[in-house]
Amino acid sequence: MALLKEWHKIAYDESRDKGVIQRFWANYFNLEKGVYEKLLAEPDQEVKGTVKELAERFGLSIMEMTGFLDGINDSLVTPNPIDEMEEDTEVSLKFDKEKLYKNMVDAKADWLYELPQWEAIYDEETRKRLYLEQKKSGTVVKGPKIGRNDPCPCGSGRKYKQCCGKKG
Repeated sequence: MALLKEWHKIAYDESRDKGVIQRFWANYFNLEKGVYEKLLAEPDQEVKGTVKELAERFGLSIMEMTGFLDGINDSLVTPNPIDEMEEDTEVSLKFDKEKLYKNMVDAKADWLYELPQWEAIYDEETRKRLYLEQKKSGTVVKGPKIGRNDPCPCGSGRKYKQCCGKKG
């Protein structure tokens, strides 16, 4: 079975006790934080190896490394083949710094986007800008409301109520 499927079975098992799941995730997030501290200390160095080698390098189990690879995949310069990944699959952790920061903000992972290592990568102003860009990207802005007697926005020249706003 591919590692990712196995990870999903363990990490998202709804039949397990809520307390057990909370402890599982608290432990995982702590391990994840440790890996990011190391990666962000040398952000321009490409870390490569098999899943097993990287797990050993960062002191994680194969499953924890699989979870980490699943989480970082959208932030990588070249995504890894995580769906069919096995222990001996070669993977890279070369990440796009801006994408990674924004994805951490999007995940509401303040324990990650507030890591002190980011201060050496981006100044406070840049971090604020990236934070706001990410927050605004998920904001839906509604356009002005069209009144019944306003011209139809489709450009027909008719009133909205007699054109696109017609019921049924």
